[in-house]
Amino acid sequence: MKRTATILRAVIGVAGVIQIALGIVFWTGNADSLVAVHILVGLILVFSLWTLAAVALNAGVARRPAGLTVMWGIITPVLGLTQTRLLPGDSHWVIQVVHLLVGLTAIALGQILARRIAGAAAAIDRRRERGIVA
Repeated sequence: MKRTATILRAVIGVAGVIQIALGIVFWTGNADSLVAVHILVGLILVFSLWTLAAVALNAGVARRPAGLTVMWGIITPVLGLTQTRLLPGDSHWVIQVVHLLVGLTAIALGQILARRIAGAAAAIDRRRERGIVA
C-alpha cells in the first residue's frame, strides 16, 4: 500500500514536470507536434490519480479527499481536451491559465493523497506494534 502510493506519487511528480515543461514549450509557440505526447502524459497522470484514490480508500484515508481526487481526475482531461474550443480568440489565454491551474491542482492532490496514505500506513504500523491491530 505504502510502496504503491510512493510509486504513484513519483509517477505523478514526473508526469507533472513533463506536463509543465511541455506547456511552457506550447505557450512559447513551439513544438505543437508534441500535443499528442502532452495528452498521453496527462492521461497517465489522471490514471495514476485514480489509482491513488483507490489505494487511499483501501488504506482507510477519508473518502472526501479520495473522491475529490477522482472528480478532479475527470475535470482535468475534459478541460484539456476541449480547451481549444473554449474562448477562442484574444481571450483564450484565460482558458490556458485555467488549464494550468487545474493541472497544478491535480498534481498537488496526488501529492497530498500520497502523504495521507503514508500517514495512514504509519498509523497502522504503530497500532500493530502496540498489538492493537492484527
